[in-house]
Amino acid sequence: MARQLPPTAGPDDTPKGDPWHAFGYIVSGVGVYGLAGWALDRWLGTDFLVAIGILIGAGFGIYMTYARFNKASQ
Repeated sequence: MARQLPPTAGPDDTPKGDPWHAFGYIVSGVGVYGLAGWALDRWLGTDFLVAIGILIGAGFGIYMTYARFNKASQ
């Protein structure tokens, strides 16, 4: 009986990136910038910078995810 080899992955079958990297970028961006906003809130006596920090962190995380996956597809 002939031994069958598994099919090789073609260029279209390879994954473009790890989805856990996307999750990690977004969560770490929200965490780091949210923590920075919280620290600035405590230092300045305000109560809105944590929300701004979370939004900026999410934006940076999405940008980093786009940049990584865009580079992987080229």
